[in-house]
Amino acid sequence: MKIVIFGATGRTGSEIVRRALTDGNEVTAVVRSPEMCKSQEMLTIIAGDVRDPDAVKKALSGADAVVSALGTDKTTTLTEAMPAIIEGMKEHGIERIVTIGTAGILNSRTEPSKLRYQSNESHRKLTFAAEEHHKVFTMLQDSGLDWTIVCPTYLPDGEAVGNYRTEREYLPIDGAKISTGDTAAFAYDELSKQEYKGYRVGISY
Repeated sequence: MKIVIFGATGRTGSEIVRRALTDGNEVTAVVRSPEMCKSQEMLTIIAGDVRDPDAVKKALSGADAVVSALGTDKTTTLTEAMPAIIEGMKEHGIERIVTIGTAGILNSRTEPSKLRYQSNESHRKLTFAAEEHHKVFTMLQDSGLDWTIVCPTYLPDGEAVGNYRTEREYLPIDGAKISTGDTAAFAYDELSKQEYKGYRVGISY
């Protein structure tokens, strides 16, 4: 498979790159700072801004699937990049995309009409990141693509151990954290398994 990965130098994105290459896939990484990507066989590194539609479309040429591990990092990069990614995928006839979101955009168990970040389930005072991911969720819902949003809760660095839980549209009950390794492992597997196509999926231990 030929996979384009956005956010390839991040904590989760870099682990998805590693897994995809280990499995023998061709990977294209679109990065602002190419020096942050180690040159490897089967890895094409494209220096570019993910908010630039031309750079994104060029990267997507010939791809089979897309992964976005872009974060918010107190910027609107995520919501500026996603329209370019969606448009480029449609132009090239690519249907499958898996993105890394946040547990804040899952449904609330305590206030069913709200998302977690809007409800009393959330203890975060700052909602900027969740609001940005919410906008992307809406974009993907309206896109007609085969999307899945992987929604981790507290995300410390860590290896994949495999004993995690997942749930459609909700965070697993009492879920408190999930490692970057297991988040990457699940997102990479879901790319081809498509068990959660058209859904947000909560993931935690």
